[in-house]
Amino acid sequence: MTERSYVHGYSGRESERLSDQAQTLTTLLHDDTRYPSGSYVLEAGCGIGAQTIILAKNSPGAYITSVDISADSLRRADDMVRKERLTNVTFCRADIFHLPFLPDTFDHIFVCFVLEHLADPQRALEQLRPFLKKGGTITVIEGDHGSAFFYPESQYAQKTIDCLVHLQRMMGGNALIGRQLYPLVSAAGFCNVQVSPRMVYVDASRPVLVEGFTRLTFTAMVEGVKDSAIEQGMIGQEDWDRGIQDLYRTCRPDGVFCYTFFKATGSNNEENISDKQE
Repeated sequence: MTERSYVHGYSGRESERLSDQAQTLTTLLHDDTRYPSGSYVLEAGCGIGAQTIILAKNSPGAYITSVDISADSLRRADDMVRKERLTNVTFCRADIFHLPFLPDTFDHIFVCFVLEHLADPQRALEQLRPFLKKGGTITVIEGDHGSAFFYPESQYAQKTIDCLVHLQRMMGGNALIGRQLYPLVSAAGFCNVQVSPRMVYVDASRPVLVEGFTRLTFTAMVEGVKDSAIEQGMIGQEDWDRGIQDLYRTCRPDGVFCYTFFKATGSNNEENISDKQE
């Protein structure tokens, strides 16, 4: 992944959105990802460190090495870790396809919201596997924009989401990759692959998710590609504004919003992954 291939951009608002997303989804996505004390963990594609903070807090005794291709993102990640006074994280600028580590270095590998931005996600997983010790585990988390559904229904809102999907495809990524995790991780040579769907269901009885996910995570993500979508002629200004308005409409007391993430785990040989990951 190059810095230019990140469809959401590197703005300050995008950094805020990533932090909002991580905080809102901590329990749903990460409560069952905790690594044993003394284990070495590679976080491939850490971005601004939103997930890094959670990993480090969940596994305070693990040694986490977090890599990313963007120097600016790494600076922000380092600032976040320092503010949280976490001491078990080391950052390294590197391309996921050309990592500067020796084989069999890590006990666990963690990849979150990275594969969707890569033109060849299977090769990325294949490139990561040699760095994992025998019996080590990999965890991969991705979303799937095709899983979004909401009430009240709106063809305009759906069209804005489709714009994001199409733009990401044009840039070599895949916003629908969540549904492909099992075949991808399996084809990359990992064993004992298991995938669990993690649905975010939001209605007025869950105000934290209304604000943290529907408003500040998902709709903010779609809003971020407005200029590109209009410039590419995918949608007109009026239809775009109507679509975003209708997405926010789902935040009202009678609205509902759903989205599904997919979490895959696998191991580097036939050993049971539960023996290696808490």
